[in-house]
Amino acid sequence: MPSTREITVSQLNRLIGTPDCPAIVDICLQEDFDAAPVLVPGAFRHSHSDIPGLIRRLDGKPAVILCQKGRKLSQGVVAWLASEGLQAEYLQGGMQAWRAAEGTQSLPFAALPDPVEGATLWVTRHRPKVDRIACPWLIRRFVDPAARFLFVSPAEVAAVADRFRATPFDVEGVVFSHRADTCTFDTMLQTFGLTSPALHRLALVVRGADTNRHDLHPAAAGLLAMSVGLSRQYRCDHAQLDAGMILYDSLYRWARDGHEEGHDWPAART
Repeated sequence: MPSTREITVSQLNRLIGTPDCPAIVDICLQEDFDAAPVLVPGAFRHSHSDIPGLIRRLDGKPAVILCQKGRKLSQGVVAWLASEGLQAEYLQGGMQAWRAAEGTQSLPFAALPDPVEGATLWVTRHRPKVDRIACPWLIRRFVDPAARFLFVSPAEVAAVADRFRATPFDVEGVVFSHRADTCTFDTMLQTFGLTSPALHRLALVVRGADTNRHDLHPAAAGLLAMSVGLSRQYRCDHAQLDAGMILYDSLYRWARDGHEEGHDWPAART
């Protein structure tokens, strides 16, 4: 009989990228991690020997615990967390099963910026429209759920990045920016090794809206319209980002599950 505290690779894969995704904790031993230094998208590293620190970091949030094979380390941590009243599951087969499964994505650890006070810190131009909402959504859903974002005057992005050790994005002359005819969202997908069909589909829409090439996808013009509307509705960039997270959550589920669905009225019309 399978454990009630076990989650399969396919079950976890369906949760990643959605607001319902639990915290994903990689507790692989350092030598195992060094042999394959990749993360499940959105995961963070933590030592199996620091349970009190993990409990503080989870702050009551449900978690999935990953070790190399889904055996003693992850099952032991899950049992310990359960004894403290936390909801936790271990990944069946561990990281070996994740890397071997078809349709999963693995994020290269070396691609992540160094954390600042426990989380990645990013800075870009204020008054965002398309890329500067799409990229924070991507980061929080697939790279670092705890990521923080600073929106400042365009002329101050470089100085703020230097002074506060933040990673600049969607400005000229930085790593995370437009390349040729693609946009910053595309650059982040490439850098972080995120290659799912759903994200590729969403990237076409973002690129079309952000570069005014609405021929790339029929939804591009609609995304631009909604993005402009959000920017006019909110004076606070962070309030706009909060609203934009809901927008992109919906677009991602459309790109993953509903892109072939149409709508007409009456429903029986041929």
